Amino acid sequence: MGDLEGKVAVITGAASGIGRATAELFAAHGTRVVITDIDDQTGYEMARQLGTMATYVHTDVAEETDIEAAVGQAMAAFGRLDIMVNNAGVSGVQGGIADIPADGYDATMAVLLRGVYLGIKHAARAMKPQRCGAIVSNASIAGLSTAISAPHIYKVAKAGVIHLTGSVAVELGPSGIRVNCVCPGFIATPMFAHDVGMAGSAAAQTAERIAPLFDNLQPIRRAGRAGDIAEAILWLASDKASFVTGHALVVDGGVTAGAEWAPDPALAATLKAALDDQG
Repeated sequence: MGDLEGKVAVITGAASGIGRATAELFAAHGTRVVITDIDDQTGYEMARQLGTMATYVHTDVAEETDIEAAVGQAMAAFGRLDIMVNNAGVSGVQGGIADIPADGYDATMAVLLRGVYLGIKHAARAMKPQRCGAIVSNASIAGLSTAISAPHIYKVAKAGVIHLTGSVAVELGPSGIRVNCVCPGFIATPMFAHDVGMAGSAAAQTAERIAPLFDNLQPIRRAGRAGDIAEAILWLASDKASFVTGHALVVDGGVTAGAEWAPDPALAATLKAALDDQG
């Protein structure tokens, strides 16, 4: 996708998982990347590895001043902002509804929905004068259906990201800014390890170990990987998707297509007998 060469992207939560894969993929396509995260050690090391293609800035996506500073870093270091990827995420507060503490709700929504709102807000401010730009946020299939197993507040926040995407796309389309989101399925990432207190390389290694557990959760019989979602984000951010906005792109190996299909001769025979009786 040569149309990404020379463009500038801010990617939140880029020190691991989907964010890291996205940053590396963008840089490989010639995009200059502002890596943002709260894991400073890993973030700075990533920027060092990517060399002149990247810079790092500490960013807590729940804090507006941090998001504003990240966008400001793109403008200061590279002179513009073409792509905003709102990726940072957590599983968040868990448990039954009667047991979820209000502060846990607030903290979860602050990262998963407020952080996306802030990223879109400040990206729009930078992109409007340019009359062009692409904003891509990470939602989830959990935001599309109550049937998907995930924590309550996580599902609500991701549903909010999907609706915010569509709503803002209508506003920003006339300014030449496209707004989309990706809805990953079951993806083997370090987030699962982070939930049990692991960090850094240990979390990454754990993600690889749990990947086989996801192999049979969807019609495509392999675990989803961070790179699968990075490729979808790359496409939505590129000019290849120039006529796509307000869209929630499902990348889930087919899990939302339904239960495993298999022919059922007994059911077919029963239906045929019933029709024969009627007629």
